[in-house]
Amino acid sequence: MGEAPPSKEHILCLLPFPNNQPILDSIIKKHPNVEIVYKQFSYQKGTRIINKEDIPEDEVEKATILVTLGYIPTPQLAKNLRLIHLFSAGVDWASQTPIWKETNIPFTNSSGVHAPQISEWVVMQILSNAHKQKLLLELQKKHVWGSHADIGAVKDSVGQRLGVLGYGAIGRQAAKVAKAMGMDVIAYTASPRKTPESKKYTDYTVPGTGDPEGLIPSAWYSGLTKSELHNFLSQSIDILLISVPLTPQTRHFLSTSEFSILSSQKAFVINIARGPIVDHDALISALKNGDLRGAALDVTEPEPLPKESELWDLENLWSWKIAA
Repeated sequence: MGEAPPSKEHILCLLPFPNNQPILDSIIKKHPNVEIVYKQFSYQKGTRIINKEDIPEDEVEKATILVTLGYIPTPQLAKNLRLIHLFSAGVDWASQTPIWKETNIPFTNSSGVHAPQISEWVVMQILSNAHKQKLLLELQKKHVWGSHADIGAVKDSVGQRLGVLGYGAIGRQAAKVAKAMGMDVIAYTASPRKTPESKKYTDYTVPGTGDPEGLIPSAWYSGLTKSELHNFLSQSIDILLISVPLTPQTRHFLSTSEFSILSSQKAFVINIARGPIVDHDALISALKNGDLRGAALDVTEPEPLPKESELWDLENLWSWKIAA
């Protein structure tokens, strides 16, 4: 008797963007024992999937693999689940769910795949701030041909120092682009990276991107204590990129004392990690006082940002990205 055919995999995709059928067809062609059910759901940052009542529970119960961005089922529904893949890189929200805490179902994430587009957003914010893009757009709306007196001095990227707080896939790709723009790059990681081998990045990266050998930073700093962080922030940083994961150690990692250190350079702060890493009350004060040149936020605390937040109206607060 021959071997029994492999059991069929039932992959359930619950994602906030349209299905790309050619990609699914290519997967099925390579893996004929796979059945894929794709459901698009409304999604809002901070609240995850917002129409949970439409989630097909029968499909959840049948699924062996779940691909999701904002929905984690209860352990009772996960009768056949053998893997949960998160479309996000961060897993802090998923780690609070019962299925994470009470079952042995493995989780995987999409760390590394977002580096190109997030890094492009980072560079856009740097250039938009340096070249007064918000002001130029306002002048355009008013049909005003701006003068040097209107716009003021433009700060070129060449010679500026980018401090990358968390040198992972996104940090390394941002460093690569910044280096090409003539910037100096220094890196900060939780653990020391004193040898060439320790500076290598072994997780997934999009081919041709990043700094896999860890050769770009002119200096490398490490640690989780405030004194070690302050030493890093004291290195004449013009632009600070926050790309560390949210952990108990990094919650409100940057607050009043940290922004005070950065004030010596009138630094521009960019957060593409998680909102709670930054103390937003302290950030608002630093922006209003002129201690910081400005800030660009891809994330906030809380999300969505309440309408009454002062951040909406600060002239030196650059727009955050709206993305799934």
